[in-house]
Amino acid sequence: MLFGKPKRIVKRILVVEDEPLTAFDNETMLEELGYAVVATHDRVKEALATLAREQVDLIMSDVKLAGDRSGIELARIAKDKGVPVLFATGRVPDEAVELAVGCLMKPYSLRTLKAALAAVDQHLQGGKVKAPKGLILYA
Repeated sequence: MLFGKPKRIVKRILVVEDEPLTAFDNETMLEELGYAVVATHDRVKEALATLAREQVDLIMSDVKLAGDRSGIELARIAKDKGVPVLFATGRVPDEAVELAVGCLMKPYSLRTLKAALAAVDQHLQGGKVKAPKGLILYA
């Protein structure tokens, strides 16, 4: 596309975050960037219920969540369903490379989130991407 915005394949995002203020900030920033926030949950069980009934283009999840299940388990299930996961975390888990499209390091700003999501979208479309600062992308 020569002019205008590039076409997005990621439009609907499920946020899974156990820290209420961070969850609220994520919702606000994502909506400001033009994404539809499908839902926001702090537990894997609730996220899976939403995933079963809603179209989700990307799950943005912390690794540590409320309850006894983690974002790692959520990512395993999402991968089996063909839904990409972007971990938003302060510490990259060893399993991330096998389960997620990438990791966005906390803390991050609106500008960083915007660049990260654009890179993830382009990556999911098969394009060559240089990950912005704070984002690790996996093949």
